[in-house]
Amino acid sequence: MRWKKLLFNWRVILLLIFIISSFASIYANGITYGLDISGGTAITVKLEKPVDSTTMDKVVNSLTNRINRLGVADVKVEPWGNEYIIVKVANVSAETVAGIKDTIEKQGVFYAAFNGEVFATGEDIVQVFAFQVEQSGTWHVPFQLSQSAAEKFARLALGKPNYPVDMFLDPPVNSLLVVSPDLYNTMLTKFNTPAPDALSLPERIKNAFNIDTLIYTNQTPDEIVKAAEGKELVVLVDVNGGLEKYLEEKNLNVRVVERGKGETDEELVVRTLGLYGPYSVSEGLTTGQASTNVEIKGSSPNMYLAQQEASVIAVVLASGSLPIKVHVEGTQFISAELGKDFKRQVLIAGIAALLMVGAIVYAHYRRFKIAIPVVSTSLSEIIIILGVAALIKWNLDLPSIAGIIAAIGTGVDQQIVITDELLGSREKTRITKRSGMLKRMGRAFFVILASATTTVVAMSFLFKFFVGGLRGFAFTTILGVLIGITITRPAYAEIAKFLLGEKR
Repeated sequence: MRWKKLLFNWRVILLLIFIISSFASIYANGITYGLDISGGTAITVKLEKPVDSTTMDKVVNSLTNRINRLGVADVKVEPWGNEYIIVKVANVSAETVAGIKDTIEKQGVFYAAFNGEVFATGEDIVQVFAFQVEQSGTWHVPFQLSQSAAEKFARLALGKPNYPVDMFLDPPVNSLLVVSPDLYNTMLTKFNTPAPDALSLPERIKNAFNIDTLIYTNQTPDEIVKAAEGKELVVLVDVNGGLEKYLEEKNLNVRVVERGKGETDEELVVRTLGLYGPYSVSEGLTTGQASTNVEIKGSSPNMYLAQQEASVIAVVLASGSLPIKVHVEGTQFISAELGKDFKRQVLIAGIAALLMVGAIVYAHYRRFKIAIPVVSTSLSEIIIILGVAALIKWNLDLPSIAGIIAAIGTGVDQQIVITDELLGSREKTRITKRSGMLKRMGRAFFVILASATTTVVAMSFLFKFFVGGLRGFAFTTILGVLIGITITRPAYAEIAKFLLGEKR
């Protein structure tokens, strides 16, 4: 009769339901492991300069949104000091890592210009639609502009068919381009539209962004310094010859753009300026009627590369610009084999810890009917924590596992408090025993709730204001404590009362 009463106790039933549900969650969803266990890539990102916490939060949030839009499932973006950010991604290919790095380094400042006059910026982008990729490798990223930008374009384009429209992502604003004669000739001849009196590309970027173009014919460094007066940046495009070091010694901000393998002059110009276009304005767009729907178009050698480039452009347009320039400083690959060793070691350590806990509890009470429930309750907490983690796709890394162990340690202490209170009530008479046990259990749970509250408050502070592994540690500790005080601890109290011989 007493066994039946225990089995139908609602606290015990609740514990069993959670254990069964957790097994189902683990089986259906699987456990998601973090970078240090499953392996992956850590990308070190350096900001242009040290920033305050508000700016750092904006950069982290923007990069997180960008990378999530790429469809990367397991990613962590964590600040490191006030000048670095660590981006961790697990289980991704080298091509995906390359796409992430490209997405990170685009500041995302968008401009659209008609014949050298800017009519739209990133703030005018209302919505970015799904991109399209053709079999030939041509891609399209359609998006919607604000009504004010569309009206400005309509005024500029009125009666001017075939004039050029250029779109830019992160152009080198207020800079001096130092290019070879051949590259300059490409800028003059390859980026025009049929309109005979339209401006050339060097003229258009000068009007739009104050970018001057200097043809490099072995000028002295001092001559280049003089030409760069008032400029924020000097861009050496496929010409260096020691100029970079000298210009930097003159306190100039220098960017070197080297030619990629097999890269043509036209492709080099496009990459340097972040240029998409020029697009020739059709007759239908020169009537003065405002149209908010536009697109960026480009081409890649194959469909895969086209899809990758289009997705990066769509993500950058949709996520907005970064408040500060960043660049990827290094990439570290973490082997999954090392993670397998971690998992095996953690499993062995966990089993050993449970056995040790059971041995210590038995040595203290000299009763298996106390030691076994304590160990079983701890094991049930681990199962439920893993079930919840599998359900919400929480990444279990080493700090998260440490948090589970910390929560279990706290749970064992609380079970001992309950056990001591129960054993202390057994010296009373039956009537006194009943009321005394209730008082003792009340005291025990008051201590447990007080302890749990302080733990949750402390861990909440870590989860809210700290980053990286501390958040994983804090989350699993809080989860374990909450599961303990709401599910496993009440169930253990009922089981312990039954095993220690309470009769009702």
